[in-house]
Amino acid sequence: MKKLVVGLALAGVSALASYNLWAESVATKDQIAPVVAEPVEIKLASVGITVKRVSPSPVPGMQEVITDRGVFYASNDGRYLMQGTMIDLDQRKNLTEAALSDVRLEGVKEYENSMIVYKADNEKGKITVFTDITCGYCRKLHRELDDYLDKGITVQYLAFPRGGLSGSGYTDLMNVWCADNKQQALTDAKAGSKPETIEQCNAPVAEHYQLGQSFGISGTPAIILSDGSMIPGYQPADTISRAIEQLNHKS
Repeated sequence: MKKLVVGLALAGVSALASYNLWAESVATKDQIAPVVAEPVEIKLASVGITVKRVSPSPVPGMQEVITDRGVFYASNDGRYLMQGTMIDLDQRKNLTEAALSDVRLEGVKEYENSMIVYKADNEKGKITVFTDITCGYCRKLHRELDDYLDKGITVQYLAFPRGGLSGSGYTDLMNVWCADNKQQALTDAKAGSKPETIEQCNAPVAEHYQLGQSFGISGTPAIILSDGSMIPGYQPADTISRAIEQLNHKS
């Protein structure tokens, strides 16, 4: 009887060991299983566009593709690509703008620690403005900064060099973002002063620029509201204040 009990115990240990080896094998296979890229990811990568997310679109046979250059729509096999605005006429809804709104909110949150912020004392809302120091309407908006602050609108800036990631426009924005007093440096630069050169400057201006492109921005100023919607171009403080009041009323 004793031999039988010992035999059964050994058999149980052997079975448990076999199960553990099998489980480890399955887990290992799961861990090293290759991630298969979507056909559209491969096609867009070949033309220098990075895909962030692929989702089914409301149109059968088409996918909604969020990229570092904005929103595209692609056939399932990645052969055909469309760029433009998709509107649901039954719901009277801009589906492309809705998709971008989520992307913008995520991006703004990710880069909130690298913004140059002018905070309103009695804040009732915030706007995130992609700006360039050589842009006429960017300078106009900044000259009217006190109007925004007086209406309770906090203005937080991200950099968007209109000439791209080269030239003096890009370098000047880098120096502004590396200055000890960033607020004053930006104000002086928008008034026409040449920013002081900062040695070994490592500001995230290129990241801001790429973020703006993924938002669908092609010019400045571009104003992002708290719901992720975008107002392209300059708007006076009164107009922005009314837009914020509408958003606050909805929430």
